Amino acid sequence: MGKALNVMSRRLAAALMSHHRGRWLLTAIALAMAGLGSLGALNPGPAVADEVRYTLAGRVVQVADGDTFTILAEGKQRRIRMASIDAPEVKKDQQRPGQPFAQASKDALAKLIAGKTLTLHCFEKDRYERYVCDVPLDDGITANQKQVADGMAWANMEGRGKFMRDPELPGLEDQARRSRIGLWKDADPVRPWAWRYQCWQKQQC
Repeated sequence: MGKALNVMSRRLAAALMSHHRGRWLLTAIALAMAGLGSLGALNPGPAVADEVRYTLAGRVVQVADGDTFTILAEGKQRRIRMASIDAPEVKKDQQRPGQPFAQASKDALAKLIAGKTLTLHCFEKDRYERYVCDVPLDDGITANQKQVADGMAWANMEGRGKFMRDPELPGLEDQARRSRIGLWKDADPVRPWAWRYQCWQKQQC
């Protein structure tokens, strides 16, 4: 079949080239196909904003808080910011105090991933040069989902959800809230993005 198609293609090209108008048509077809090939290289798949762009594998060497940790990958330490969630802020300094449940959230994440070798599904780097990633676990869920389901982090709806990539997280947060577990033991916990603005930037803690 492939041989026959090749023969037919050569005959068609020869026929077109025998006419002036045919040569122009053949050139136009070639240019169009080249253009399509360039578009394919730039956009190899469907335009899905939330698609995983690359994987990153390494061993967890430090857990900074409930949504940030460091891995050792190819001999380099790389900071990871977990996608789609926001955990209570730990204390940074006197001007940036921590939130309730920050230590509990950090400890919960450490229990899930500390010392493990993980393959992360990453999307981009943020403005702090951290890799923004989902963190798959052996049981088929992500550490991102586990933190939210256990009341140790929020589904990150800052900026009307522009950082949200996992559509399951708001539902998991709602379940944790209704069960009054983790940070939801507090009747009205302050979302971390509000804490960073009100407490850290405006000094209104």
